[in-house]
Amino acid sequence: MAAAPTDPALQIALRDLMRAHAPQATLLASVGQQVLNIQAEGPLTEVPGAELIPPDDWLERGDLAWITRDGALLGLLWCEEHPIPGHAVQVLTLLLTAASTQGASREADMLITQLPVATAWLSAELTFRQVSRTFLELFGLSEAQVVGQSVPEVLRGAGLSEGLIRQLEGAAAGKSLRTGDERLPGGRWVRGEVKPYFGGASAGALWSVQDVSAEYARGREVSALLGGEVPLAVVGSGGEVQRASRGLSALLGSSVAESADAPAGAGSAGGGQAGSSAPIWSAGCFSPEGQAALEALIGSALGGQAGRADVALSAGGRLSLAARPAPGEAGEPDWVVLEGTLPGQGAEQGAIVSQMLNLSEAATVLLDAQGRTQLISEQAANLLGLDAANLTGLSLARLMEQVGLRLHTPQGEPLQMPNLRSLPLPLTREVLLLLPNGTARHVEVRISEMETGGAKKSGLLLSLRDITTLRRTQAKLKHDAAHDALTGLLNRSGLRGALSALTSRGGPESGGADLGGADSGSAESGGAESGGMVACLDIDGFGALNAALSRTAGDLLLIQVAARLNDLASLHGGRAARMADDTFAVYLRDVSAEIGAQKIQALLREPLRTGRRLVPVTFSLGAAAVQLSSPEVALADAEVALLHAKRQGRASLAIFQPGLRDEQAQNFQLEESLRAVLTAGEAQEQFSLLYQPSVSLKDGRVLGAEALLRWTHPEFGNVSPARFLPIASRSELITAISEWVVREASRGRVQVREASGLKDWRTSINLSLEELRREGGVERLLPLMSKPGALDIEVSAGSLLHHSEETLGLLEALRSKGSRLLVDDFGDGASSLTALTQFPLSGVKLHPTLTARLPDDQKTIKLVQGTVGLAHSLGLSVTAVGVETYAQLDILRDLGCNAAQGFALTPPLTAPDLVTWLQNR
Repeated sequence: MAAAPTDPALQIALRDLMRAHAPQATLLASVGQQVLNIQAEGPLTEVPGAELIPPDDWLERGDLAWITRDGALLGLLWCEEHPIPGHAVQVLTLLLTAASTQGASREADMLITQLPVATAWLSAELTFRQVSRTFLELFGLSEAQVVGQSVPEVLRGAGLSEGLIRQLEGAAAGKSLRTGDERLPGGRWVRGEVKPYFGGASAGALWSVQDVSAEYARGREVSALLGGEVPLAVVGSGGEVQRASRGLSALLGSSVAESADAPAGAGSAGGGQAGSSAPIWSAGCFSPEGQAALEALIGSALGGQAGRADVALSAGGRLSLAARPAPGEAGEPDWVVLEGTLPGQGAEQGAIVSQMLNLSEAATVLLDAQGRTQLISEQAANLLGLDAANLTGLSLARLMEQVGLRLHTPQGEPLQMPNLRSLPLPLTREVLLLLPNGTARHVEVRISEMETGGAKKSGLLLSLRDITTLRRTQAKLKHDAAHDALTGLLNRSGLRGALSALTSRGGPESGGADLGGADSGSAESGGAESGGMVACLDIDGFGALNAALSRTAGDLLLIQVAARLNDLASLHGGRAARMADDTFAVYLRDVSAEIGAQKIQALLREPLRTGRRLVPVTFSLGAAAVQLSSPEVALADAEVALLHAKRQGRASLAIFQPGLRDEQAQNFQLEESLRAVLTAGEAQEQFSLLYQPSVSLKDGRVLGAEALLRWTHPEFGNVSPARFLPIASRSELITAISEWVVREASRGRVQVREASGLKDWRTSINLSLEELRREGGVERLLPLMSKPGALDIEVSAGSLLHHSEETLGLLEALRSKGSRLLVDDFGDGASSLTALTQFPLSGVKLHPTLTARLPDDQKTIKLVQGTVGLAHSLGLSVTAVGVETYAQLDILRDLGCNAAQGFALTPPLTAPDLVTWLQNR
């Protein structure tokens, strides 16, 4: 297979990432119009075709991860023997996303998750959920001391003010704010900002903190260098620095200068704090010529002669220094005071201060009293993309105009350069800076007044901080809080926000463009007062489908459903969302609930693909109209309609009506009542069993009975099992009900056997395979089936559609206890003939709708005759259910049915009435 002609840099990057994060995995990646096969070692090859389809063996074994972004499938990562690391998926998602974009969007898509700034995630209860490594380093704390701990307790322990704690409390309540400058016990200064953070099921705040100690020090250093004639250093008899100002310390470097916390000139030769033993003139900031001049100047002062010299600097420019002797205790000069002034030339002044600013590693711009740029540090020049050498002396506004810098608000609105002198200082503002090369940078600007000393007017110091990474990380957090990770669609929280935003911005009354392309007067229009429709849908039987096909194949099905729904939503100016597991939602603008539901049903009618296999899937669908006055309510209405549709069976549709909400409220009451009955031990008082006998059509002998559960509610009266069992099946209540039914049916069977003398009397109960598949379901019910003459088990025909090993294992376990297995409701709706050969069955029970069409419907007669013939050929008995007339009994006997049950024989009976009925036959 030929090597794929792709970007060599991308090849290297993908291989490097595979080697570092998933060395034993294989990656199928979609790049441009190609699908590439990539491994950590070996050639990169092109896969025929432009579609990402996993090989069948990938779905059958190993671990498969889907690499998606915003609903698009970018790649498949598969490993045969080891699980796929989560971080490998993350980094490959970033790189493949960047590779699929161009220009500025490439940078925007490469969101950095590891913040270089000190950051803390705070919960709404004001505890530390998570912190970055830089946060711990800044505050000198360990992770154990912070994560999970109370914010007030941690900050008080770190010596921070109560005012800051109150600010954070406000931020956790939903306020965005900047925290004031705080001095830590060690002397460092910090400044921060807090933004509220709302996730799918959590809320809190994101607090980022900046160490601004250098800014404070820099201000003092610049003031010292720009001031009048001030003491700069105290120098000993050997030229060693005993005291130095901060400005001179920064210029000299740590190898020579002493940390200048004490005022220059303090102390004496004997009592002063010891500095470096290296002479001051050896500092690298002086040129060889300057070193010689400074050594000579200090030597003259030690000889008692004061003097002045312009000392050349290695970076260019000169520093004017004056030296005067300071006599010791014996009256002889044994130390020297150096005093410095900057000569008036701007170039020399700029060279000195520029070197000092560059040493501070901060992005800084210095303006004079007229607002002209005097200095631009190397860091600021790099951040702004400028060549600073030829730009000094220009006003800041003129400089920005000349080089093409544009200011915007953080939200992207154009911003005019204000008169900085008119602003209250110090001031901190965030701006979005558009650079000449098209790059956008979020920059925090701190403007401070710079005292120059003497009679000079003060200048301005602009400190710049690039916070682009922080803003992009916050954007990613916001995106992830509103989007589903697998499909890229909105999640529940995101759809609720989009519903409100879209309808308020572009409803029919707003005059917005018709993105759906439909005429506003057509049948699709939702009317002037409607904002469109919302639908919620579930994949029918997805749990069983997922178990039968494998989790990875199930994920592929979900991605395909998401892609189809997203396309439809985009066509109609709406949005699609994945609510949870296999539940999706769609908002369509300017479409009625009925028309929208039809469009969705038509969209999902085509089978889905998993590998090279087509899988037909049905959906339960609930739809509701969107009212512009309360758009979010439509989502809840659609969910109520979906619940109603699911109760009607597979592939059902329900349009929301107000009565459905009342029905849902009653369902909630029924669920609470069921829970109360089962937990309070009142099942015996409200539950009861009726028995529907089964009679042989050959000799009239009674073979047994089916136990039917009944519930008499103290408020609602007799509640149908078709009503309350689906409610119970959504929780653990169904297992508790089944336990009661098994125990009660077992007792009833014993009573009938003893009273009637029928030692071979059999009783059957209905059990759900979905219930047995739940954790602990089999373990709780099987011990109850262990007694001699175990109950027979009836399972629905629909539950046997998927011939999984798990289903076979469950049925084998039941048969091992002595149960006979019967297929209920066979022959109508979803039934599988193949299931009759796959599972250990004893008989089938025909669906009542087949019996109801007898004896007049010839097609039904042929269908029943064929079913009976097939079942008998497989050694299975056939029982007709719902027999109402003697004519039906006669035709069923003629067709070869083994047994029948229904009102033509007897209605369901209580256990005592059943004994009486048996005794009277």
